[in-house]
Order: sequence, then C-alpha cells, then structure tokens
Amino acid sequence: MIKRVGLLGGTFDPPHIGHLWLGETARDQLGLDEVWFLPVGEPPHKEGREITAVSHRHHMTQLTIQSHPTFSVHRIDMDRPPPHTTVSLLSLLHNQYPSTQFWLIIGADSLCDFPTWTTPSELIEQCQLAVLDRPGAHVEWDVLETAVPGIRNAVDWLSGPTVDISSTAIRNWARAGRSLQVLVKTAVLHYIQKNKLYA
Repeated sequence: MIKRVGLLGGTFDPPHIGHLWLGETARDQLGLDEVWFLPVGEPPHKEGREITAVSHRHHMTQLTIQSHPTFSVHRIDMDRPPPHTTVSLLSLLHNQYPSTQFWLIIGADSLCDFPTWTTPSELIEQCQLAVLDRPGAHVEWDVLETAVPGIRNAVDWLSGPTVDISSTAIRNWARAGRSLQVLVKTAVLHYIQKNKLYA
C-alpha cells in the first residue's frame, strides 16, 4: 500500500502557527496519511544570516507539533552533510521509503521563487507540490511554465484562509520585546524565554 506523506521543510526559526496551518490544510485536502516536518541543517538560501542552532530549532519544532497525531519531526535533512538542497533530500527519501508518495508543502511565495531552486525540473519529477496562497504572492504561470516546463501539472493548489506571518517577523517582535502569545505554541514561547532566543 502506498503511503501519502506531506513534507514541510524549513528553517523553523521559530516554528509558528502558520506552519501548523499549512501542514493541516495539506493533510486535510489531499488526504495525507502523515505530515513530516523537516528542519534543515544549513539552509542554502540563507547564507550569511545568523541562524539559531539546529538543536534549538529541532526541539521547538517537536514542541510545536507534539499534540497532532499525524504530524512528526524527522532529522534526515538536519543530520546529512551539506549542501541541503530539496532535490537531494527527495532522492534520499525515495531510497529510504520506496512505497511512499510525497508532496512538498509550500506557500505561493515559494512557488514564485521555484525556478531559482536547484534543478527544479528534476524536483517535480520526484514529488507533487502542495501550494497554499500567501498574502502578496502573485503566481505568474507563464513565467513558471517557461522556466520549469510541466510545473502547472505538478501543483495541487490548496484552498483556505492564509496566514500572513513569518519567522522573520516573530524574531523581530521578540527582539522588540513584544508578545508572541498565540503566534507560537505556549511550550515554544517558554522555550524561547528560557533559552533567551531572539533577545
């Protein structure tokens, strides 16, 4: 039997309610058996930016999804050597889980940037893209199809409310001393405070 799994990768610095909503929307609308959260060790698109230690990001992600029975955190991306590209991650996953069909869960803003990813044409041969709209994101299909032929057929568009929140904004609010209640799980908020993250 083929298992249907959604992959939600990211820096998760920190993980927030937007990540949960994205994962739940994909699980519900695509009938996924599981959603795997995959903290990345060294995100290639964020070189030069100070990133919280992966041990903290991994633990915060565990705290975020701990009450959801079909969500889990996997270490495969954070434990492997760089470069941490998505296409090489999918190759690893297909080798380890040959009876699994994967969806890469992303926001529409990431879909707009998809041609800049490493070998995007090869990536859409390995998985479907589960895409939820993001405020301010305008998908130009003609541009995408020219850059990555066949991408429209690789996209499963998700419907539902969008959440205009980002980890960058949360870090900035934390540094400004503003409340993070509701934006992150209470356990994550306590972890941030205890470990003086984003101070």
